Amino acid sequence: MAAKAGVDLSQWEGEFLQSAAERVKTYGRAFADPEKGAPGQALSMRQTIKLKEISAKASGKEKTRRFGRARRDKPASDS
Repeated sequence: MAAKAGVDLSQWEGEFLQSAAERVKTYGRAFADPEKGAPGQALSMRQTIKLKEISAKASGKEKTRRFGRARRDKPASDS
C-alpha cells in the first residue's frame, strides 16, 4: 500500500512488516508471549497498533500522537 501511494516507510517499518508477515506465515502469529495478545490473534496489541499507524502513514492519513490529557482553557481568574 505504501509503495502504491509513493510513501517511503522507514527501514524499521519495512523490517517490522516483513518479519511480522514471516512469523504469521510460519507460526500463525507474530508474537511468542501469550500474555501480550488475545488467544487466536495473529498480532499482539502493540503490533496491531503499529500496523494501524503504518497503514495510516501509507494512506496519507498519518495522525499525530497525543500524550496525556487534552488541554483545556484555564478559567478566568477572579483577581
